[in-house]
Amino acid sequence: MLCFCSDHHHYSPTLICPPPPSRQLTPRALVNQSSASSGEHPTPRTLYIHLASGCFSVSHRTKLLALCRSARKLREMATAVRCLLTVAVVLSPLLAGGAAGGPLSTSFYSKRCPSVQGIVRAGMASAVAAERRMGASILRMFFHDCFVNGCDASILLDDTPTFTGEKNAGPNANSVRGYEVIDAIKAQVEAACNATVSCADILALAARDAVNLLGGPTWTVYLGRRDALTASQSDANANLPGPGSSLATLVSMFGSKGLSPRDMTALSGAHTVGQARCATFRDRVHNDANINATFASLRQQTCPQAGGDAALAPIDAQTPEAFDNAYYQNLMSRQGLFHSDQELFNGGSQDALVRKYSGNAGMFAADFAKAMVRMGAISPLTGAQGEVRLNCRKVN
Repeated sequence: MLCFCSDHHHYSPTLICPPPPSRQLTPRALVNQSSASSGEHPTPRTLYIHLASGCFSVSHRTKLLALCRSARKLREMATAVRCLLTVAVVLSPLLAGGAAGGPLSTSFYSKRCPSVQGIVRAGMASAVAAERRMGASILRMFFHDCFVNGCDASILLDDTPTFTGEKNAGPNANSVRGYEVIDAIKAQVEAACNATVSCADILALAARDAVNLLGGPTWTVYLGRRDALTASQSDANANLPGPGSSLATLVSMFGSKGLSPRDMTALSGAHTVGQARCATFRDRVHNDANINATFASLRQQTCPQAGGDAALAPIDAQTPEAFDNAYYQNLMSRQGLFHSDQELFNGGSQDALVRKYSGNAGMFAADFAKAMVRMGAISPLTGAQGEVRLNCRKVN
């Protein structure tokens, strides 16, 4: 006896199907075992098809075949419906994410502004050729942007009557520089692709190119960020770790942005380039115990106990204009310029990694690049959020 039975997922052949309670099977209704084994084809008298609603008989072969075809179609339809439901379940959070902004992409401007990366690279090459320190300045600007409410170019906004921006926050005032470089690149991008590329994406690309132009690694920048409509000086004061931070503070503040201690130690290697004002390292060179005495004396010459706040000193005394791993070698020699730098090598959890980076420039470069990608993905505005500013200094 041939039956089709439902098992909640599909209809499948089975050999167990009871007859309707109102009718008993007769021997002639069963497939003759000996005939089947001898290759004969018995003529079916009564066959029961079991569906979700029960069993019923089909007296003729043509009806059976028609019913089988119908059952097969039902089975195929059921499979298709299940497939569509599964796809809907899987895609629904992704589609929801797309509606809310969606992910960043490496090909975001491939059709709308394919020249953007070349324009940014050329602008940064010109700026770094004019002043190598500018590479470090743009890199620092990107870091200070991302750590305050995400990588949204809020740091570029000038103050307005409705908000006090980030430019004059404690960590940024008389410190963050290079705004005019981003302005110039933005103007060139606008000339090529009007109202298409955000200031946030330009800054992300510029930071990558700054590192590479100074001899450091390169990496693929994910794009699609939008620009913030506001900025907050108080948020900048609260979210940027200072030069006097302890290791615990650094780990905590980076961790709050989704960055690991390894990311933090790698990103701190950005201090292999650039210069710092006396006001940021005065306490370190005059009062810290875990500092090389000769190095401290050298820095005290241009950074006295009082006055001279704006006097500059290279953060990496070995190769201040080259992006390399000398920063970690300095830490091992107790020549970190900031207290927060030396905290990475002071008998704590990051000592082993500092040793590795100091002896393996390739490992540092690879980790730095990966950490920059992760930092660049901190809370971006995407989709319909924010806007694409026409002028990076003000909202449209």
